[in-house]
Amino acid sequence: MASDVQTTVLARARDGSPLSLTTAVGDLVGVSEFAAGKLMSLGVMNLGLLLTHLPRRHEWVRARAGLEDLEAGVIGSAIGEISAIKVSGFGRKARLQVVIIDDSGEDSLNGGRQGRLDLVFFNQAFLAKKLEPGMSINVQGTPKVYGPGLQMANPTFTIVPERDLERLVGSEQDDEYRAVYPATDGLTSQQIGEIVKPVLGAGVDLLKDHLSDEFRKERSLPTLGEAYRMIHCPEDEDEVGMARRRLAYDELLLLQLGVHMKRAHLRSTMRSPPLPSSPEIDERINARIPFTLTADQAKVAGEIAKDLSQTTPTNRLIQGDVGSGKTVVALGAMLRAIAHGHQAALMAPTELLAEQHYLSISDMLKGSNTRIALLTGSMPADQRAAVVAMIGSGEVDLVIGTHALVSDSVGFHSLAVAIIDEQHRFGVEQRAKLRVKGGVKGGDEYSDETPHVIVMTATPIPRTIGLTIFGDLDISTIEHLPAGRKEITTKWVGPEKRSVVYGWAAEKIGQGQQVFVVVPAIEPGGKTSATLHSDGTAHGGKGPTRNLRDLMKELEGGELNGLKIAAMHGKLKRETRERIMHRFRAGEIDCLIATTVIEVGVDVPNAAVIVIEDADRFGLAQLHQLRGRVGRGELQSVCVLIADPKTDDGKLRLEAMVDSSSGFVLAQRDLEIRGPGDVFGTRQSGMPPFKVANPLEDHELLGMARRDAGEWIGRSARLDGDGEGLIRRRLLKAHGEWLGVGDVG
Repeated sequence: MASDVQTTVLARARDGSPLSLTTAVGDLVGVSEFAAGKLMSLGVMNLGLLLTHLPRRHEWVRARAGLEDLEAGVIGSAIGEISAIKVSGFGRKARLQVVIIDDSGEDSLNGGRQGRLDLVFFNQAFLAKKLEPGMSINVQGTPKVYGPGLQMANPTFTIVPERDLERLVGSEQDDEYRAVYPATDGLTSQQIGEIVKPVLGAGVDLLKDHLSDEFRKERSLPTLGEAYRMIHCPEDEDEVGMARRRLAYDELLLLQLGVHMKRAHLRSTMRSPPLPSSPEIDERINARIPFTLTADQAKVAGEIAKDLSQTTPTNRLIQGDVGSGKTVVALGAMLRAIAHGHQAALMAPTELLAEQHYLSISDMLKGSNTRIALLTGSMPADQRAAVVAMIGSGEVDLVIGTHALVSDSVGFHSLAVAIIDEQHRFGVEQRAKLRVKGGVKGGDEYSDETPHVIVMTATPIPRTIGLTIFGDLDISTIEHLPAGRKEITTKWVGPEKRSVVYGWAAEKIGQGQQVFVVVPAIEPGGKTSATLHSDGTAHGGKGPTRNLRDLMKELEGGELNGLKIAAMHGKLKRETRERIMHRFRAGEIDCLIATTVIEVGVDVPNAAVIVIEDADRFGLAQLHQLRGRVGRGELQSVCVLIADPKTDDGKLRLEAMVDSSSGFVLAQRDLEIRGPGDVFGTRQSGMPPFKVANPLEDHELLGMARRDAGEWIGRSARLDGDGEGLIRRRLLKAHGEWLGVGDVG
């Protein structure tokens, strides 16, 4: 409780010196060397970090009660006499069962039933040597319904000497609202609370607030120190709510200040070559697009054309579902740069996707004067050197490649438009590297220009994430698929139906269709290509996975015997991959068994069936991308998920796939399943996860932080005004590196 917080005068370091935020936890009075080591294992090295080791939740601890008055699910405390002890099992499976009683039951004084509570201690059979019938103990824990009564599992307890029994049983107590901390083996939440409480008053007095009194009062926010006091030692739920609101707002405000600072810097200090529209240019571009743009595609193309006509650098995200036509819209932007005598580049996350873009765009530009080149990391050194030389001399108009495009050896002659496909696969650093590849070459010098940057994703981003992580980007959305696209039917079956699935697939092949089969690994015990999320984070699923080598043998000797089967994976050479994909498109292969190398960029209209093995080992966005390999033609397409998920999240992902074929719906569902903690700390963004804020729930706070940050940066673009030094330092510490605003601030 707040009244327990000690004052600055009373709190000192072990050597008697005043506390500072950098005082090591081992130097705090009452913190043993063992406890200090455990705190450091949690990342808590000093007093400042102890203050920011925030509770996971808060709970009411009810005052000491009679055993009959304890409530299931509510943490409570009671004193009882041990009536029975029993140890069962051996070793790790040993458990100690204890029954305690008191006289709180109805009519107990007249021979009625007594109050009773069952205790069970797992892996603590040694406690039997400390406890014996007739002994009184004070227990604390959360009772649960057990048979006709209640049971506490692994409660904390103290032995009550007989001399203290009458005093304690008769004493009055208040309920306590207590913080529950992230703990570790050997250091409980309650012990962490006992370490925090004596130094909390001194600690919060040391905190400097980066918000002015006037600013806080206008938004009904407590001081920073008071927020930390209330989050650690609240009097009630209202105080926790006030503290949480301030700390969540701070997290959102710092992020939004960084995003707006980066955006302001880009717009005020950088210049891109203007690429204005004209009837002639528009006509030439439209002539190269093999179909009429949909209303959505035309709208986004118009937004991009308007951006490109300005000297302000374009920084736009195009999001659209699988097959929505993002690449064609991006091609229009690249052709606009080429029409004005500049170069354009398209960077893809995988060699296979880069190769597919190269082939499809080359086909659309066949017969034109546009000079196209492909640049990937696996190209022979002499071939790569020749392409790099042509890029630098301006002999190439449009270059398509992987991250090899941002290597130091690659220099453009006059890069005006840079497209990044599947942007969630690239970090902020790679985006920045591509941006500095711009400038028009004159002699040995380059003009101080940056290319217009457009990023694309087929993994739709919920609005909350778009406003939060990608706030420096303008967002365009292609919401609808082209007319005539048939919705893909998705089914989920267990492994016991595998033979039935492949027998059905053989029938479809007999009808002239082609089949994709996706597996998580290439060979037994090999590294899985499946991910829990589309950000490359390992799934961590247990047990053996289906693999390409074994499955191919099974199908060749089983349900697909006599059919033409081929394998595709990332370890194959580029020439081999191209040859296999050419044969598959030409109908010379009936079934292509592959890893997730075919996740994006593969377009085979006659492939109407995709079977995904161990589907629960893939992330939801990844499953949706894989499903998008079919449904590209006029045939009714089917996606079959084979899986026996062992986790609730795995089941929810598969159910979501069956229920919806919309990438936008699935993106929101993915966010709900995974929670904001995972999404807002992804490896791709590099963004540190929020400790307090939940953008899914804190809509109003996010909106307020975004408005406040916009107005603040509008007044002080570099946060270098009077009184802004502290908030600038905290912003750069939290977000400077991943946002790339270190030089700005």
